[in-house]
Amino acid sequence: MLIFIMPTGHSMDLNLVRTFVAVHETRNLTLAAARLYVSQPAVSQALAKLRRALGDPLFERTGRTMEPTPLARSVYPGFRDSLVAIDRALDAVHTFDPRTSDHRFRVAMSELGEIGYFPALFSAVRTEAPGVSVDVVPLDLDRLPGWLGRGTVDLAVTSLPLTGSFEHEVLKSEGYVALMGHGHPLARHDVGLSGYLQAHYAVVSGDSGRPTLEAALRRLGAAITPAVTVNHFASLPPLLATRDDLIATVPVSIATGWAASWPLTLRELPFELVGAEVSLLRRTTAQHAAALDWFHRTVLRALRGEPGEFSAIGAPPPPGTVPRS
Repeated sequence: MLIFIMPTGHSMDLNLVRTFVAVHETRNLTLAAARLYVSQPAVSQALAKLRRALGDPLFERTGRTMEPTPLARSVYPGFRDSLVAIDRALDAVHTFDPRTSDHRFRVAMSELGEIGYFPALFSAVRTEAPGVSVDVVPLDLDRLPGWLGRGTVDLAVTSLPLTGSFEHEVLKSEGYVALMGHGHPLARHDVGLSGYLQAHYAVVSGDSGRPTLEAALRRLGAAITPAVTVNHFASLPPLLATRDDLIATVPVSIATGWAASWPLTLRELPFELVGAEVSLLRRTTAQHAAALDWFHRTVLRALRGEPGEFSAIGAPPPPGTVPRS
């Protein structure tokens, strides 16, 4: 039995500390039990011991969740940080070995992130860890703080800031351009402000850069009304290539990739638009610290400065073309 010495000088079974941290992070006894590989009654029994030791209910059931009491919230950071330190000390003896690991990681990414960055991410991970698995979770910005705070996902790639204090590393800064088909009138010369504002726009419903664009236009006393709104970025290249009356405002790397295989032209915007910083965020939970350290380090190395392979959304071959065997 490992004993954890609390700041007060009192000792506590380390497994009780693990149980407390797991319940605090998952807010659910069943999920905490699954994380700890024990039964739910075992978690309940551990909580009962903790409550007696600390003289506080610690968690109160609200609907389907276990909400921490003020005391539980106050001791959680110290318990979590101490647990991480202990686990890393133990990992120094029993080192996480990516070559033999069968760990499964989860990373939250947008549709574009999955298209542009995930191939490089997965290649880097599997090169070092052939038995490791990676699941992509669709990015939900409203739920992401909770996911990172409770360990639902290990990492996230996003261009929007989140509420809460999460460790993050900037992968790259991304500017924007206007993208249109070769036959669009604006494709023949630089795009002026009046021409841009009078154009018909195609937008993506979940585009994380749209609020930044709308804010820049408001500063100019202008706004745009989309002519068409699509659900997926993959819909834009064929739509713009076949319509000479639509434009879209998209990140430079994406526009460049698409223009390599579609009949599309990109032009500089006629106003200043602050580029988006694409960042890698890391969960704050304590479990599997050494595995998370390795995964974070590997993904950061693979994606930092990576322009993204967005030409993967390529144009179909001309009619009559024989596919390569």
